[in-house]
Amino acid sequence: MAKIERVSINFKLPQPLVEALKAKAREQQTTATDLVIQGLHHVLGVNTTGIDNILHEITTRIAALETKQESDSHSKDNSRDNRLHSLADSAESKRLSTLEQKLEVVMRRMEVLEIAIASGKYSNNNRQRKPAYPYQQVSVELQAIPAQNLASRLGLTASSLDGDREKLTTPEFISWTRNRDPRSIGWQFHPEDGLYHPVQQ
Repeated sequence: MAKIERVSINFKLPQPLVEALKAKAREQQTTATDLVIQGLHHVLGVNTTGIDNILHEITTRIAALETKQESDSHSKDNSRDNRLHSLADSAESKRLSTLEQKLEVVMRRMEVLEIAIASGKYSNNNRQRKPAYPYQQVSVELQAIPAQNLASRLGLTASSLDGDREKLTTPEFISWTRNRDPRSIGWQFHPEDGLYHPVQQ
């Protein structure tokens, strides 16, 4: 049997025609190449057995290549998806691990605080306890002070201190300064000397 030269020809078809060809091939459960060959046979009136055999062989090989290409494409997609899932799982695992470590640190700190509170380390009563010194404490009597000094003691400016004093009654001002004073001492303004005097409780 004489060897028949095989020639590859590329055709550019309109997109709608390509889509219609693929749809028809799916409908007839064949390949687009088979349909093109059938169309050429019909138009050219070619019906030679040898050519039919060659075309059949070409059609079979094209179909096999198309199947292999689809299989490779699915395999690549699956491989890519698997890699992406693997990376996502790895990142999520790292985040969870970091959160677990932070949570463990917080839990330890809470345990330390609970122990400290239970032992009375942070009890409010600690401020009222008198230190057990071997000598007697000497009480320091506070003196009258100017507006600038009291404002600094209360965390204010002298002008804001005077402004608040003018807005409040004398008892209200004493209570207000007592709430702001670091030693909870109330203060009263004496116009005769222009100084603020500590108020004994």
